[in-house]
Amino acid sequence: MDDAKLNAIVEAIVRELKASGAVQPSAPTAGSATWTPPAPQPFSAKPTGFGGSLTIDLPDPTTPEARMTPRVTNAKDPNGVRALMASTSARIGVGRAGPRYRTVSLLLFQGDHAVTQDALYRDVDQRLLDEFNLFTVQTKVSNKQEYLLRPDLGRLLNDEAKRTLNEKCQKNVNVQVVVGDGLSAAAVEANLRQMFPVVRQGVQSAGLTFGTPFFVKYARVGVMNDIGEAIKPDVVILLIGERPGLGRAESMSAYMGYKPKYGDTDADRDVVCNIFENGGTNPLEAGAFVVQIAQKMRQHQASGVKLKMAK
Repeated sequence: MDDAKLNAIVEAIVRELKASGAVQPSAPTAGSATWTPPAPQPFSAKPTGFGGSLTIDLPDPTTPEARMTPRVTNAKDPNGVRALMASTSARIGVGRAGPRYRTVSLLLFQGDHAVTQDALYRDVDQRLLDEFNLFTVQTKVSNKQEYLLRPDLGRLLNDEAKRTLNEKCQKNVNVQVVVGDGLSAAAVEANLRQMFPVVRQGVQSAGLTFGTPFFVKYARVGVMNDIGEAIKPDVVILLIGERPGLGRAESMSAYMGYKPKYGDTDADRDVVCNIFENGGTNPLEAGAFVVQIAQKMRQHQASGVKLKMAK
């Protein structure tokens, strides 16, 4: 086929597209005889979205329906894809646009990342701490940025915290419950109201003494050692926010240790993790389970690896 025939075919296709409205006629360009500069448009000092009304023309990609919608085109087994997606929170069945993610997948990723950042950088709501009469002490960390860069300082109480614990806390109790922000304030807020009363009631129903609960700001798990040295409880239970995943910021853990002291490591501790409703360990069940573990710790005078060996 020569160039003349090819050009004729292209021109015929373009004419059809223009006639159907799929393609708009090209505007004259600067420098052509028919080109005229566009008329100046009035400037708006109050653009949409800054004090005016904001129109959102995209669906929310974070809804459960949007998350569970398969994006794979021409799937051999569409029902199989849906079943796989329902069985895991992993990002499968998202499809692709060429070698790249689809726009909806990218927007969901960015939205979930924003949830993670919010959980990580904000503080636990003071109203929640007041609700449970939790006074606050702090580790040797001075701000959130230092908390992320210096986990070693998050394992140590500052001097004022040690003085406060000495003044306000009962000593030598059977069970001491501590709440720490950890890496997710959202996790504490999502689970504390359900789990804390179960733990307190369970400890008291078992005939054990329940220590004065308090909150530790900028807490790492290792702060249990300093707490154990300061007030000498039999068992320390630390309810702390877990490292948030993409779109999963409400997961809390309960770390436990028998008479924690300087030098103790993760091998000396037990943990009930992934505490959250709808997919994790239910906080009510977790509370009851934690009390059972505390009783076993006191019975065998051990925790962590030593407790497992004693069973």
